Amino acid sequence: MISAIVTAIAAILGLVFAMLVSNGITRPVHRLLEGTREVEAGHLEKSIDVTTRDEIGQLSVAFNRMIERLRHNERIRETFGRYMDPRIAQGLLDQPALAAAEGQRRVMTVMFCDMKGFTTLSEGVTPRGLVKVMNRYLSTMSEPIRSHRGIIDKYIGDAIMAYWGPPFVEEADQAHFACLAAIDMIGRIATLRKELPELLGLRTIPIECDVRIGIATGEALVGSIGSELMMSYTVMGDTVNLASRLEAANKLYGSRSLVSEATIAAAGAAIEVREIDRLVVVGQTQPQVVFEIMGRAGELAPKDKLLRTQYSEGLAAYRARRWDEARSAFNAALEAVPDDGSAMTFAKRIDNREEDPPPADWDGSWRLERK
Repeated sequence: MISAIVTAIAAILGLVFAMLVSNGITRPVHRLLEGTREVEAGHLEKSIDVTTRDEIGQLSVAFNRMIERLRHNERIRETFGRYMDPRIAQGLLDQPALAAAEGQRRVMTVMFCDMKGFTTLSEGVTPRGLVKVMNRYLSTMSEPIRSHRGIIDKYIGDAIMAYWGPPFVEEADQAHFACLAAIDMIGRIATLRKELPELLGLRTIPIECDVRIGIATGEALVGSIGSELMMSYTVMGDTVNLASRLEAANKLYGSRSLVSEATIAAAGAAIEVREIDRLVVVGQTQPQVVFEIMGRAGELAPKDKLLRTQYSEGLAAYRARRWDEARSAFNAALEAVPDDGSAMTFAKRIDNREEDPPPADWDGSWRLERK
């Protein structure tokens, strides 16, 4: 009986001791397992508690160091995500072919956006105030580009260069997204005009804030371009140059957005446009048919529809050298929208054509003499 009792007590004590030892091993292992699942889910906020100094404790310490390193890397990604589009960084990691220095030929849509009157504004505002203005302006104009899946390539002073295309956007959608982004950017101008004086603590600012946008679609060289010290994933070629020239050509026509014919053809019927002119831009020899984005399909006001109709008639008469008919049509366009810069440009141009008739082989195009 005594032997049985002693044996039972020993067995119970052994079982309790085994449970304590097992629990001391499994509990830290469970904590490690839960921590691993949290990391797998992308939650890096919590570290695990280290309760022992044995091998399990050392493993827990190493796990916490790994989490701290991941947090540091995440902070780096968030910080540099403001300097490089996160999709480019992720694409370079997931698809090493994107980093190939030789580049690829692809159809891309490129946008340039510039702030009207930036030089005048910079002369009348303190450096700190100018930084505030530019940050607000660039943030306001960049958000529609991002929301419509565009890649912001770089900021060049007050200018924004962005692009759409594979592998970030399907080729069939790129022009459509770019045009929608331009419409939203123009739609934010009224709000921006109200915000800038308040931002500077002024009643008014020296200029009336506005934008000029140029968009072109075509083949471009895409890839990592740069030196051994620094590379940039960007686009180059005639399409980029054309978008830049169209942005600058807005000055001539008093317009906000000029778009290439290829972009309009690819964007489809979802965008309301009007043909503006045939342009031979600097660096090219063939004329480009250029359009202006007027809005989304079905959203044009009656005066804008009348403007488009009269302007189209004036453009046809102008190219046919029917100067009086063209002048009458452009004047009718100005009655519909009195401040339309493009109609005013052609009204002035007609006077020059009458005084100095174009040559017999004239095709109605206009040559830009400067960038």
